[in-house]
Order: sequence, then C-alpha cells, then structure tokens
Amino acid sequence: MRASHRSLFRFQAPLAVLFFQKTTSPLVLSTYTPVLSTELLSGRKLSGIETRVPRASPIREVSILGEPSVMNALPRDPAHKTQNPVLRTTTWGMLLAVGLILTIWGISASAPGDRNSGQGPGSASLAHSAPASADKGATLAYEKRGLSSDVRHLVSQRNPFSASRPTTNPAPGATRNSPDQYTPTENEWKAEGRIPDGGQPDKGTALTSTEAAAAEAAAKISPDLKNIDPEKPVDVIVQFKNGTGTDLTAAGAMFKSDLPVIHAQLVSAKGGLLTSLASDATVAYITPDRKVRGATVSFEVTAVNADVAYTDGWNGAGIGVAVLDSGVNTVTDLNSDGNNNPSRVVYSQSFVPGYSNASDDFGHGTHVSGIIASNGYNSAFLQSYQQVYRGIAPEANIINLRVLDPNGAGTDSSVISAIQQAISLQSTYNIRVMNLSLARGVYESYTLDPLCQAVESAWQAGIVVVVSAGNMGEYASTSGYATIGAPGNDPYVITVGATNTHGGGSQTAQTMTSYSSKGPTTFDHVIKPDLVAPGNAIVSLKSSQNNTLVTTYPGILVYPCDPTLTACNSSYGWPRYMRLSGTSMAAPVVSGVAALLLQQNPSLTPDQVKARLMKTAWKGFSSSTAATDLGSGVTYQIEQDIFTVGAGAVDASAALSSSDLAPASVGSALSPTATLNSSNNTVTIVGAPGSVWNNSVVWGNSVVWGNSVVWGNSVVWGNSVVWGNSVVWGNSVVWGNSVVWGNSNGSIGDAN
Repeated sequence: MRASHRSLFRFQAPLAVLFFQKTTSPLVLSTYTPVLSTELLSGRKLSGIETRVPRASPIREVSILGEPSVMNALPRDPAHKTQNPVLRTTTWGMLLAVGLILTIWGISASAPGDRNSGQGPGSASLAHSAPASADKGATLAYEKRGLSSDVRHLVSQRNPFSASRPTTNPAPGATRNSPDQYTPTENEWKAEGRIPDGGQPDKGTALTSTEAAAAEAAAKISPDLKNIDPEKPVDVIVQFKNGTGTDLTAAGAMFKSDLPVIHAQLVSAKGGLLTSLASDATVAYITPDRKVRGATVSFEVTAVNADVAYTDGWNGAGIGVAVLDSGVNTVTDLNSDGNNNPSRVVYSQSFVPGYSNASDDFGHGTHVSGIIASNGYNSAFLQSYQQVYRGIAPEANIINLRVLDPNGAGTDSSVISAIQQAISLQSTYNIRVMNLSLARGVYESYTLDPLCQAVESAWQAGIVVVVSAGNMGEYASTSGYATIGAPGNDPYVITVGATNTHGGGSQTAQTMTSYSSKGPTTFDHVIKPDLVAPGNAIVSLKSSQNNTLVTTYPGILVYPCDPTLTACNSSYGWPRYMRLSGTSMAAPVVSGVAALLLQQNPSLTPDQVKARLMKTAWKGFSSSTAATDLGSGVTYQIEQDIFTVGAGAVDASAALSSSDLAPASVGSALSPTATLNSSNNTVTIVGAPGSVWNNSVVWGNSVVWGNSVVWGNSVVWGNSVVWGNSVVWGNSVVWGNSVVWGNSNGSIGDAN
C-alpha cells in the first residue's frame, strides 16, 4: 500500500502505550497517534510507525504520527538497576507521573502545527536526535540526559509556549548552533535527497560542517545539472549574490561573457567542477545555458492566422480528415500529445493495385498530412530546428486512404474507391473534411467526369472536399489560364491555388506562385480557384529516409541545427522533415482551417464552410506580381486576378470570428461561372440559381472577390484555348500536385 494512503483519518489526541520489557534490552517508550487506514485494518505495518532496536546501539524511539525520532540511551544491565527507578516500578505514582507528562504533551501536540515545519494540526513531526558520533563527548553528554530529560525536551518542543521552542525561522541559508552542528534549510534537505517516505525532511540527523557545506553547494545547482557527466563541458549561467561576481577561471571554468542585467556570468566548465563553483560564497545559483526553442511556427501557419486560432483554443480536436494521397506513415508528430501513442492516423487502407500496404513510399501523403495535423513535437522539443513545424489543426485525426503508388501516380478508379470508403467511414471517424492534393487533365464537363461525380457524392454526404488546383501555371500557350485540373474543376468543391510567403509568415507578404494553375475551368468556365493559401517551400513531415522524393531529390531534406539555429546539417541529427512546393501543399492548409471551423461549429454544412472561408479570405493582393521559377530561372509576370487568386487567401482567424452563414442547402456555395462578351472583351460572373453569390448585398462580387474581379488580361480575354473546348493536357494520369523540378539542392518552387 502506498504511503499516500496511510492517513485517511487522523486523531489529534495522542494515545500513550507503554511497553515494559523484562529483558536486558532498554525500555522502549512509544507514543502513537492512531492512524485509521487500510494498512492498519489489514494488519500491515506502516513504514516509520514501528519500534526498531538496532543491534549495535540500543535505542529509545518516540513515534509521532509516523515520524520517528531516535534517541540514544545507555545500555541497561543488572548492574544499573538503580540507575532509574522508573524502570523498576509499576506503581500508581509512576503511572500518574508519566500520565501527567503525556497529558501536557497531548495538549501541546493538538495545537496548531509548527510554523517552521510547515505542518498543520494533527501532522506534527519531531526533529530530535543525538549529534554526530564523531563528537564522543557531546554524545556522552546527550546520553546522560536520561528518559525524563528526553520527554521534557519532547514536551518543550511541541509546546507552543515553551521558551526553548524556536519562534522564528532561521536566517536564509541555515542556522549554525555550534561549530560542529548545522541545521540546513528544507531546500538543502531536498537537495541532499534526505526526504523520508512521509514527505518531510528527516531533520533528526544533524550534519557535520563538511556535510553542511556540501548540502549548501548542492542547493545552488539547478536540478537539470545534477546528473551531468563530470567530464562533459557544459555552458552554465552563474548568478552572484552581488553585482561584481567572482573570477571563476581559478576554479577551472572558462569565461564566455558577462550578463550584468542579472548579475551573472556565462562560463563553460566540466560537470565535475560545478560543485566547486557552487561552493564559492559569492555564488547564488547555477543553471545550464538552456536552449530556447523557436517560438515561431511554420510560415504557412502564421500567414493564414492559424496561430491566432490555436491560441484561442481551436486545434481540430475530434475532427477526422480523410487524406487521399500516397499513404501516410505513422510518424511521431502525428501521435497524440507528448508524442505518445495512440497515433492520430486512426485508419489506413490502400486502394493501389499491387500495394496492400498503406504506407507512404512516395513521401507526398505524409507531408500533406503534416501540414494538416502535425503537432510539431519533434521540432519543438526533441531537436533544434529553426521553426516549430506544426500543422494547421494539430489535434485532428487522419484517415489514410492510399491512392498513389511509389512514383506518385494513380488512377480514377483508385480515387473513386477511396472516396466511397471515406463516405462509409464518415460516422465512425467523424470524417468532416477530405483532402485531395492531386489532379489530372480535364477532358469533358464536370457533369460527366467520374472523378467530379465522386467528389460531389462526398460533398452531398456532408464532407467538405478540398482539392489542389494543379501546377500548370507556367503553361505558355495560355499563360497558365484554363489549367485547373480535375476534380478541382468541380463547382461544389473548394479548389486551392498556391501563394508564396517569401520566407516569412506575414499574410500581407503573400503573392501568387508561377506554377499555380488558373481558371476558368476548361469546358464549363467555372471560376477557379476558390481560395489560395501558402504552398511554396513548405516544411512538413518526412515519411521515411528512403521515400521516392528524398531519394530523387535529397536536397529537400530539412536537418536539425546547432544551438544557435544558424548551422543546420546532418552532424546535428537525423532529418525528420522535408520541403516541398506546390498546390498540393496549399490544399491541406485550407483543409486544416476547415477542420478548425467545424470544431468550433460542428453544425456547419460543406457549403456554409466554403462560403464562410471565401467571404472572410484576405483580399489584399496587388494587381500583378513577378515570380521566378528556381528550377528554370525564368521570371513570370502574373496578373493576380479572379482566375488566379479566387476569393483571396484563406484566413483562419477571420473565418472563426465571422458569424456570416450561407444557406445550409447543398449547392448554395457553388462556384460561379464566367461568360465572355467577345465584342467588348468583358467578363460577367454568373452565379448558379439558388447560390449565395446572387445576393449582391451580403455575398456580392466585390464582397467575395474584391478588386481582382475587375482586373483584365488580354491573354485571357482573347485566348481561344481558354474559352474554347481545347484539351490542354497530354495524359490522363492522376498526379500528386507537388513541384519537384530537377534540382537536388532543395531550391524547389519559386524564389523568395
């Protein structure tokens, strides 16, 4: 039974029990306060509430509430029968005398506890013992005090009115009663590890001056330096009791810098020298030069204000996000808090022919899942990284539905089968969001395309479907227009383009990337993308060291850093993250924000989520920008119009703060279409019947799309490919939309 169960009930009134022994061993007087506990009821002894008689030294022991105090006594033998008449008599006088003593003690013991001991009523402990055996004279004098003296001392210590009872705490540090006796503070007792089972320092044993000095030095060293290798150099901050400090180099330390604002020095010393440094009378406290983890989170998190949402308590907890990708490995950042099991990858299944395992051989799906739901634990606590690579919804669950092979390719049928499974698992795992960071070419209207029909089924089942726009923004024939892939061309789903945060986390710094596909969609002329989000040079989880992307492009690996966070390479540890660019990275940002919104308001329908995200998006893009492709070195001039930025950049904080509510009906947030008047090259936005966009007051064009709706581009207006039915794509393979062009130095995507 644990010690914490010893004192279920305590009586304040003491019960005196006398044990008279007729052997040659000394009289044992034990005073118990009854303790009602399961241990007593079961007949088990309580640690510390028992009489112990060591062979080498006969003792008397007084136990009060389980805190023993051991007092030495002279050996008892027949030659000393007259030494103390109390030992020979059982007369009423003797009992009255002892009873009087115990009555006095009982009255004082039931008084409020000793302030100095920090104990309250009914939990007093006696600190009283002989001095160290090294001082034989003192020990002999102590022994000659006798039983009655010991009991009187006991009474005086417990009596709050006794003149011998200390009335004030000792001076800071401790009180020296004599050259050879030292009473340390409680912190020093703890530093020495002399805390008995009862939780109070065993102050019954006084320290010698040498022991006291060691205890005082130990109390000046922080706990995280206690078990350091004595031969290992460590940087420590030494605080001094005065502003000047001491030259510690004489003790073997190497001076590094002054820290005058806290009256301290930064020095380097071997672990074995720390006690010597702490022994200096001018030293107040020693701590390691502790590593301060980067307070900044991933740029994509701050650029969409997901850090604000996280601070407000929105983290995606309880929301299931189905990831249809190349698989998801159960890396530690996708575990529960503290990186403990269980994993938040709650379900895994492969739909790729020939691959029964749902693990991520390509490396794409794990990276995407990290953007959605990584808790950033490895980068925050286990290794030194320049940022904490936390996802948008770091408590969300991932449903892993593998549809891409080790080369990142898949088929319509695999994706459709996975969508069917997500719908069937919807209630089991609370699947509210589906992320598809993939695309293929558009060869017919969305009304006939099987992929589009599948995602519409998920939408109608109540799942928010988020799809990447595609990475064909550099297509020369159309300047990237009319390159939205399927199923992102479907008007129901949320289609996402990619922005560049330019190496920072500012929302207002975002500009469009060169590779992000643009609308309108082929055949149907649906205005896409719906939203944009950071997608350039995004750092997220690495599935394994041998995934296809890492093997092909080792420069994408992100290594941990030195303590200064300036040098980052393999000498500081194994890389757990990698960097990718593309609309594949932008889509999971929006998926994560959708999870936050659904955590806040679970009753929202997919159309209400889409409309809220589009209306509250940041719309501060300039009319144009330039972007340089690091793979080719080509600089592209980009019109940041409605077909490039959609309704704007997703803003988590704004969406969570908004109360705007579109109709709950399916199709109320269908993306509008664009019609071209070739006679004057003007474009008109046409909302679907029953859609919220037809409400010009609350959801009108200028409200949702901002100024991007009025900017024109002669390439768009006059290009027959954009407005005709020509096929832009040359193959029908479904690809993951990450940009990994042929350089292996990690410089992928656009320049910052």
